[in-house]
Amino acid sequence: MTSSNSADALTIEQQICYAMHTTVRTFDAVYRELLAEHGLSYPQYIALMAIGEHGPLTVGALGEHMRLDSGTLSPLLKRMEAAGLVGRTRDPADERRVLVALTDPGRDRLAAVADVPRTIAARSGLTLPQLAELRRTLEQLTATLQETRD
Repeated sequence: MTSSNSADALTIEQQICYAMHTTVRTFDAVYRELLAEHGLSYPQYIALMAIGEHGPLTVGALGEHMRLDSGTLSPLLKRMEAAGLVGRTRDPADERRVLVALTDPGRDRLAAVADVPRTIAARSGLTLPQLAELRRTLEQLTATLQETRD
């Protein structure tokens, strides 16, 4: 690497983390706009999607799907429960466990935002194969970086 290339590597525009940061902020703004119409935050949207996809989940299992710890997830679920989107019930198979399930209004809200992924894909300007490849690359990067932290 020449000294010119070395200097370029130190610029903010050359940093992968900065590119990802600005992309995430832009994604957040687009999601916020789309979800606000339905009274949802992005974490609420992801929780609805995870429960809708997997059925009733324990708080721990939901946290794993959302990659959130219980300290972050519990207040989110309390707000969602207060809004009538989810309900908590004892697991009939094991009364010690609490399951989080969608309520009818939660299912309705999830159905109302079903077009959000297509809208995001269309706004991205990327093809579906490009988006799939980007997702795979990001998943690989995340896994590799997590391994270096363990």
